[in-house]
This record gives sequence, structure tokens and C-alpha cells, in this order.
Amino acid sequence: MADNCFHCGQKLEAEEILFDQKQFCCLGCKTVYEILNLNGLEDFYAMNRDAGVRPDDKANRHFEFLDTPEIFEKVVDFSDDGTTLVTFHIPVIHCTSCVWLLESLHEIHPTINYSTVHFSQKDVQVSFKDQEIKLSEVARLLTQLGYKPTVNLQSLNKKQDGHDRTLLLKIGVAGFCFGNIMLLAFPEYSLPFSNNSPEAWLEGNKEFFRWGMFLLSLPVMFFSATDYFKSAWQGIKNKFINIDVPIAIGFWVLFLRSTYDVIFDLSPGFFDSIAALAFFMLIGKWFQQRTYKALAFDRDYKSFYPIAVVKIKDGIEEPSLLSDLKVGDRILIRNEEIIPADAVLIRGEAMIDNSFVTGESKLIRKNPGDKIFAGGKQSGSVIELEMIKNVNQSYLTQLWNNEAFQKADSGLNRLTNSISRYFVITILFIALASAVFWYFYDSTQIMQVVTAILIITCPCALALSSPFILGNVMRILGEKKFYIKSTSVIESMAKTNEIVFDKTGTITENQSAEVKYSGEELNVNELSEIKSVLKNSNHPLSRILYEKLRTNQLISVQHYEEIFGKGQIASVNGKEIKIGSKSFVGATDITPVNQTQVYISADGKIKGKYEFQNLYRKGLENLIEKLDEYGLSILSGDNDSELAKLKTIFPERTNFHFNQSPEDKLLFIEKLQSQEKEVLMLGDGLNDSGALKQSDTGIVISEDINNFSPSCDAILDSKNFAFLPEFLRFSKLSIKLIWTAFLISFLYNIVGLAFAISGNLEPVVAAILMPISSISVVIFATLSTRLSAKMIFKNLE
Repeated sequence: MADNCFHCGQKLEAEEILFDQKQFCCLGCKTVYEILNLNGLEDFYAMNRDAGVRPDDKANRHFEFLDTPEIFEKVVDFSDDGTTLVTFHIPVIHCTSCVWLLESLHEIHPTINYSTVHFSQKDVQVSFKDQEIKLSEVARLLTQLGYKPTVNLQSLNKKQDGHDRTLLLKIGVAGFCFGNIMLLAFPEYSLPFSNNSPEAWLEGNKEFFRWGMFLLSLPVMFFSATDYFKSAWQGIKNKFINIDVPIAIGFWVLFLRSTYDVIFDLSPGFFDSIAALAFFMLIGKWFQQRTYKALAFDRDYKSFYPIAVVKIKDGIEEPSLLSDLKVGDRILIRNEEIIPADAVLIRGEAMIDNSFVTGESKLIRKNPGDKIFAGGKQSGSVIELEMIKNVNQSYLTQLWNNEAFQKADSGLNRLTNSISRYFVITILFIALASAVFWYFYDSTQIMQVVTAILIITCPCALALSSPFILGNVMRILGEKKFYIKSTSVIESMAKTNEIVFDKTGTITENQSAEVKYSGEELNVNELSEIKSVLKNSNHPLSRILYEKLRTNQLISVQHYEEIFGKGQIASVNGKEIKIGSKSFVGATDITPVNQTQVYISADGKIKGKYEFQNLYRKGLENLIEKLDEYGLSILSGDNDSELAKLKTIFPERTNFHFNQSPEDKLLFIEKLQSQEKEVLMLGDGLNDSGALKQSDTGIVISEDINNFSPSCDAILDSKNFAFLPEFLRFSKLSIKLIWTAFLISFLYNIVGLAFAISGNLEPVVAAILMPISSISVVIFATLSTRLSAKMIFKNLE
């Protein structure tokens, strides 16, 4: 009969509860088992035995305080139109089964929309229907499952943990014990003793010193080195050999052998090596953590997206970077723009789409005085907001990285994990074979050889190569005003063999087109009506025409709607104004088409049309010349009036497609991908968002407007549009640098392994060399990426 609880795996001590032919240690575990089975989640136990967390009976606390308005406002991330998002910190999350269960909350309770676990932070974000379940009940549900959320002043203030000093404490303990063990080991390394010398006293008390060294090794083994043991055990429980398994084996082999030698007075053991090993390995771990934190910091804050909004100051509209905005500022948000911070609606007709936040596409009407949350998207006429919170760039980063817009995982990360796993298995086999050899050749060397092998071949440097090089590349691209969503974008760019360009607003200058009007003469009132409608749109042609119209009088617009790829319609002064393509407004003229045209109608009567002579971006010809190894295509929602001009810029192999709807663009990308093409698309993020999302790499060209588009993989400042060939070249070179770093790591391990197998490498020396190998990879990554960037971009500064 089993002696352990079926759910949590703990020993049956205080009580034993039988249910469904299974044993449970408490009612809490039995209840969780029932909940999982009633909701079809019994696979939880098949994924990982003994993975459950035992609910704390004493923790059946009340969470009613979370429902008070003051605390509710501080705790939740978002709450609007019956949907609330809250992030809870849950310290007991420890394995893949925990993640699977917590992301299956919607199966347990129908009022939960979805839940997402951030494993490294041990956080879970829950979206729920606040009209059907209270925040306190969500917290209670998590507690009932054994995952009690931590709610304290820190979470109420929405502040992240400062610095986790546990690792530093472990380094300090290991260093203290290492120094004192070396001091106590002095008699073992002193000169030959004489009967009347002080050394004879040391010899007579060596047993005391040896047991002192043993006692000092205990804090090292049971405090400083415990992370390696826990990680190794979790890997074994999940039937996965991680890089900490050989390290844990090395520690225990040294400790048990040393204890055996002291007990039987054979030798002083290797207690000094154990402490030194822990000390230097923890320093290496600290260095690696600092490296990843530095990369994360650069990612979330320094790689600032080049998005801006229109700020109203003293009645004047001016573009402003998000970093310059502060509480109390008034901003304009046009159709399809993202609200960058929590704000109050001051003026306008707000129809907010919160799909980027909640995942549910639904328009919510807001009235003046209503609060609007950051991340919502305006769908309709321009609105004026007053900011009540500062811009939270890390929150916008979360939106940009919404799982709904994620693509394939990094191939290099999967490769690194696979290599690490098989690498560890190989090393364990080599260590075993070496132990057998030295057992017959010189058994006194077994401990030294095996431990040195396990330590020197730790694949930490291998695991660090890819993320650090890609992180540095990401940082350099950000300095060039090219902001990518994740390091996997660099890999997809390196594989690109087909490039697709949108035309208007991508390869053309938004503010430099020549505009000519033909049709009925428009009076001042009519011009004001047209400009008032244009003000709401972010389409490049609308922005050009808005700036060209010479009138400052703006009129209130109602019932505004923009139909991508066609035009916009609104009610102004009781008139129905249409601005857009010939077919959209219902024009029937048969005038030969020689320019891009935007037609105007009022109450169904065609007033005239604006003809645009586009000016192409500076350096476009030179850019296209550098892309001779790629397939090229042009997709445009406009007509083919500028085909002749485009053919003088683009090579003969280019595919030209005009009059393309957003659906047509998406289908074209899918067609290229069906031909085994790796497609990179550049667009303006408006009527080509579907195609950008479908492409392997989607890049939005940003002007001085809010071009925050979660459907893209990167945002490129229009001023650096000409750098595209260099960005592609740099991406390819970065992948080569990663393979070079892999080779350096392998060579390091091969050389170190040779010395370890031959018995010429002390475990302590191996422990010192291991973090040095990681440092060498970091130095290589930093220098190689910086030098490569300097070489590639030297003529473009």
C-alpha cells in the first residue's frame, strides 16, 4: 500500500483519507483531486507524479478585502466592460505541471476567460468576468488548488522586487566557509613535524581540525549549494537531465567521500574543494543572472519603441515621444491608435477596442469623463484625453508580446536545449568510464578525476552563447532605431529570401507628395469639413492631405468610420462626407489615370479629387541595389499609375500587384510561404496588419505617429529605412557568431575534459575555470557584435 499522498506526494502522517481507491494526506488534496477529475484535468497527474501542491488548511483565509474599491483599483491591471485582469504572485509554482494546471483555470471555472503563467517571475495573470465572480473568489479558487497568492503592500503598490539577495548571501556563506576551512586545513599542508615543535601540537589535534572542516562544510552543502540539488531533483522527477545533475553528483561524491575519510581517519578529505567549488560556481551563477537582467532591462526600457502621440499644448498640436509625456498632459488619439496610458476622455466620441489587453474584440462606447485604460485602441473619430497615469513602457511591452501575436519559438533556443541535454548525458557516460579506468589504474585519483570532469564540462557557456549574442544584437539594432519584438526575429531575418514592400507610406515619403486638386471649387466651410474628417485617420494619404489643406477651422465629426483599403466616411454639419477611392465614393469619371487619387463626395455628390504624385524615400534606389540576392514584390492598395516609375527603381524580377485589399495581401504572403519562401514584409501597419502578422518577419515603418502595432515583429524608424540591407546582413552575421561561440564552448570543454580525464586538473581549478568560460563567452559576444556592427554600419552613420 502506498505511503504517500496521491496528489502532493507527501508522506501520510497526521491522517489518511481514502477516496476513489487512492490515498490522500488531507481533505485539501482530496478536494483538489476531485476538482481536477470533475473538469477533465486528470492528465495533471500523468504529466508529473507528485507534482501537486498541498493546500494549507490554515491558509483558507478570507480575501474579501480585495473587493473594496480602493484596494481593487491598486491590485488589478485592467478592469472594463465586465472583464478584469489581475496578476498574482504565487511562490509555490515549481514545475511544468503547475504551469499546466494554472493555465487551465478556465476549464475549472467558466467565469475565467484565460490565465497565463510567467514561470520565471512565479506570476499568473488571470482574466475573469467580474460581473460573475469577485476578485476575492478568484484568489480563493487559487488557494483551494494549493496556489495561494501573495497579496501584500508590495503587490498593492505594484512594485517589483528590488534585488533578490539570497544568492549573494549564499556566496557570502560559501566564501566564509571556504576561507575558514583553508585555515583549518593548514596542518595538513605544513612541513614534517618534530616532537617538540608547534607543528607537533597541530598534528596531535588534526582530528579536531578535520571535524571542524566537516562542520563548516555543512552550511555549504545544505544552504549554499541547495539550488543545484533542487534543480537536479526537479529535472530527474520530470525525466529530464539538466545541466545541474552532474554538478549535484560532483558535490555529493566529494562530500560523502570526504566524510568517509574523516570518520576512518584516512585523509582530511576534500572539504576545502567543496567550499571553493560552491563559492566560484555561485559567482558564475551570479554573473549569469546579472547578464540576463541587463539584457531584460535593455529590452524593456532602453529599446524604447519610436512611437509618439499628438500632444496638445497651449492649443497647438505637436508630436511628442511617450517618454516625454506626464500626468496631466492632453493628447489626441486618432482612429486605430493605441492609448499609451490610463486617461480620462475629455472630448470626442470614443469607441474603445480592448482586444490587445483582454483578447476579446469588442467596441466599448465611452463618454466624456470616463476612464480609459492603457492598451485600448480607438476605433472612430479623433478623441482628446487627459493622462492620469504615466506611460508604463513595460506594460506596452507586454501588449506587444501578447501570445496572440507570437510566432514560432526560437530554433536556436530549442537547439541549445537539445545540445545541453545530450551533452550532459555524454559527460555522465565519460565520467563513469573514467571512474572505471582509474579504479584499476590508480583508485586514489577517482574522486579528483570524476569531480573535475563533472565540473569543467558544465555547459553553462554553451547555454549562454545564443541569448547573450542575440541580446547584444537586439541592443545594437535598438540603437539604430530598429526595434524588434524578440531575439527570434533576428533568426527569421537571417533566413529571409523574399521581401515584400507595401507602397504608400512604406517606400513613399508621407509628407513630401505633390498634391493637385481637380473638380468643383471648394469653399472654406467645405475645406474645413474635409480636413475635420481627415484629422481622424492615420493613413499616409490622409496625413499628407490634412497637412496640405490651408484652413485652421475644425468641426465636430460624428459617426466616423474608416474602411481599410477603401476610405473613410463621417457626418459633418449634417452632411455625409466620403473620402477615398473612386469606387468607394461612387465616382464614374473615365479620365485616364496617371496619379494616385483620393475622391471627395458630400451627400452622395462627387465634389472632385486630389491627385498625388508620390515622392519615394531617399536612398530607395541604393537600397534595392543591395537586395540583389532576394526575391522582391510590391503590394499596393492603389492603382498602377506609378508602375513605370517603379520599374525604373526595382529590378525586372520584381512582382508588382496593385489594387490589393488587406485580404489580397494576406493571401499573397501565404502563397509565397507555400512555395517554401521565408517572407519579410514592410508596411505601415494599417491596412496590411494581417499580412504583417502572416509573414515570417513583419516590419512596420514608423513616422512621427503612434505606430504601435502588436501584429508586427519589429518597428523601424523611417529615417533609417535605407539601413534595411545592413540590418539583414547583420542578422545573418549574428547567427554565424553564435555558431562560433558554440565552437569556442565545445573546444573549451574538450580541452578541459582532456586534462580532467588524465588526472591533471584539480576540482577547485575546474570550479574557477567554469565561470571564466562564461565570462569569455560574454566578452566574445560583446566584442564580436560591436565590431561587426561597426564594420557593417560604418558608412551609414
